[in-house]
Amino acid sequence: MCGIVGYIGEKNTKDILLSGLKELEYRGYDSAGIAVLQDGDFQSYKAVGKLVNLEEKTKDFITDKFAVGIGHTRWATHGKPTELNAHPHLGESSYVVHNGIIENYAELKQELTNEGVTFLSQTDTEVIVHQFEKNLKLTNTAFEAFKQTIHELHGAYAILLVTKSEEKTIFFAKNGSPMLVGINAEDEKYFASSDTPLIGHCSDVNYFEDGDYGYVTNDAIIMYDKENRAKEPSFKKLSTNKLSAQKDGYRFFMEKEIYEQSSVIADTLLGRLTDKEVVFDELPASLFEGINEIKLCACGTSYHSAISASYMFERYSKVKTSVEVASEFRYREPIMSKDTLFVVISQSGETADTLETLKMAKRAGLKTLVICNVDNSSMVRLADAFILTRAGVEKGVASTKAFASQVTIFWMLSIYLAKRNDTLNQDEISRQIRLMREIPSSVKVSDDMHEKIKRLSKRYLHGHGFFFIGRDVFFPLALEGALKLKEISYLHAEGYPSGEMKHGPIALADPELFTIALLPQHLLYEKSRSNVEELSARDSTICAISPIEFDKADDYIKTKTHEDYMLEFFEMMLVVQLLSLEISVRLGNDVDMPRNLAKSVTVE
Repeated sequence: MCGIVGYIGEKNTKDILLSGLKELEYRGYDSAGIAVLQDGDFQSYKAVGKLVNLEEKTKDFITDKFAVGIGHTRWATHGKPTELNAHPHLGESSYVVHNGIIENYAELKQELTNEGVTFLSQTDTEVIVHQFEKNLKLTNTAFEAFKQTIHELHGAYAILLVTKSEEKTIFFAKNGSPMLVGINAEDEKYFASSDTPLIGHCSDVNYFEDGDYGYVTNDAIIMYDKENRAKEPSFKKLSTNKLSAQKDGYRFFMEKEIYEQSSVIADTLLGRLTDKEVVFDELPASLFEGINEIKLCACGTSYHSAISASYMFERYSKVKTSVEVASEFRYREPIMSKDTLFVVISQSGETADTLETLKMAKRAGLKTLVICNVDNSSMVRLADAFILTRAGVEKGVASTKAFASQVTIFWMLSIYLAKRNDTLNQDEISRQIRLMREIPSSVKVSDDMHEKIKRLSKRYLHGHGFFFIGRDVFFPLALEGALKLKEISYLHAEGYPSGEMKHGPIALADPELFTIALLPQHLLYEKSRSNVEELSARDSTICAISPIEFDKADDYIKTKTHEDYMLEFFEMMLVVQLLSLEISVRLGNDVDMPRNLAKSVTVE
């Protein structure tokens, strides 16, 4: 995820900004930049790649007196990772850095272009600085212009803006993306998008709430809430443990990433939904022309998201869909026809087996699409088109939010194709979009749910194995639940279609076989319930995950009642992730770095 830093003071502004950005490297980035306003003049530097490239560019730049500075590490959402697209973005006499996504940037950009503004980048962020300078010409003060600009933006943002007309001021706004301001005994002001850049510099911090905006000078913090009412900052003592600060108070990165899924999915959806259609501006109009089949290819967790996608593409879009394990497909001498869209899925975009299948598809002349989290990855550079999941960095080796964002993309893409292929009527498309907007709330972890799973986990530490079972789209979720448990607990687990139990696996059923049963209310509930009853009759220990209480279950995790099975899917995803986490914790394992595993598998 993108990172922000800012500073007002008399120390070495350049070094403070660069060291702050270094503390944000763990969040992931593909380019970085700083802008410093000193003695009425701006100096700005940007570089693609690692911070060492930016440090090299700024080695002769000296800041040894009062200055105002802002910095940014960018994780691309609009436009490639280039210097032009890197932040800070320049207007005539102002610079801006921004985390988040401006949903209405296209409309604002068109208006500004019509008025003669020239854009240098492909980003949504550049709109902010040009809109501010447009308003600056129409208002009495820079703050009025900034306030007007913020009220014209739709979407998620954490914004820092500096302008020559107020050369000792940083303007700020926060809505949906994290940001805080820190102070110290010397009354300096530091901004950042997380705690870590401020540790060692600040004693106290104020965490901005959604809707907060205002400005900071060397001797004041002026702040307003979303109702435009003046408010006082609420300062808290800053932690001094950098690793703990990176974890935001969670025990493990994996736990933090499970909790982040609500905001990650909100980012995945941003700018891609209207009331009547799904919008993928990044896809060329010709991509689906002449396509009669979709072939999905991936490994591990991404393979499970691909299986989920196959149900949605065939059900909603009415497109023939097949799913391939990349490590098998590349050696199979497969038949590849040019009416097939070849889709690869990878968190990193560097997975060796999947990358090789993409090269095979390119050689065979197929159209290609990659679903990925990293803009400058090998797959993104090679494919004809790509969709970024916007999940941010996963430090936990066992993937959680990458899976959640991939399935979200596939749900959106299936409805996008349904609109294009006229396979769903407009009322149903609008209903599906309304449901998608509810995903972030369906994956919010409640204290009651997590505490219930913590208590249950002590009963699942032994035995000879686990069955995770589900039907339809819940079958790949069962596969994913079993994989999560295997990865971090080292217990044997299998994912199965519920209806397959009687075709052999039920022979294993006894009290030491734990069955994790996914029982959604709105998809084949009675069929699935019957399958679980077969296991219960053979004395398997049953843990039912469902909004409907199941009297034959030994344990029951109640989920919320949702309108549609896809929202049940996302909440049950949360439950199996947390269950795997808590079992692993009780077993004393290294949750974030499980044995024998690597985060990005770049070898065969």
